[in-house]
Amino acid sequence: MRAKLEILAMVLGFVGLFGTVTITTLPMWRVTAFIGANLIVMEILWEGLWMNCYRQANIRMQCKVYDSLLILPPELQAARALMCLSIILALVALIISGCGMRNASCCRGDVKGKNITLLVGGCFFLLTCLTTLIPVSWMGHSIIRNFYNPQVQDSQKRELGEALYIGWATSAVLLVAGIILVCRYSSRRSKDELSYTDTYVMAERDVPKEDSVDLDRQPSSFYKQQQYV
Repeated sequence: MRAKLEILAMVLGFVGLFGTVTITTLPMWRVTAFIGANLIVMEILWEGLWMNCYRQANIRMQCKVYDSLLILPPELQAARALMCLSIILALVALIISGCGMRNASCCRGDVKGKNITLLVGGCFFLLTCLTTLIPVSWMGHSIIRNFYNPQVQDSQKRELGEALYIGWATSAVLLVAGIILVCRYSSRRSKDELSYTDTYVMAERDVPKEDSVDLDRQPSSFYKQQQYV
């Protein structure tokens, strides 16, 4: 059962890595809001981290990469950097956590090193969850704030895109993976300390004490007489 929890955490880690890559590449962070005078439902505009895509009815989607990074709003620039960092952290977390699993060949003889490696992997997953949740939530807050801002024109208002919902789900998956690995470290450490204590006590019992007298068994005099006879 304990090994299955570690495998489950690794599977969730792979899902989290795939999710971070997906939401980084998807252009569906901000979607056109059809409100007020903006009622042309046959035209849809998606805005992502790297490009914006435009689609009309019965026409193939057309995407264009942003011309310059300086023209982007601050939350979009920060989201770019944090999402790229999330992908790197998720990959590093998977590698470290794989080395810290019980059945892994890495550090097989060093139980304490394996436990620490597993803890580091869990912390990396939690850090990845944080670096994924911050840009997604920041972007969602910015979209909602501008949507209810009367000074923003209706044509410039946007709604939450599918990438944001995938980002929140991915953050939850990474959080669960990190918690499982950290909890496994705690249970491993308690078990190893208990086994070490039992081994130390048994070894201490086998060591002869200084005050004790070790008497070797000597053959009896009757046995010697029988030998001469």
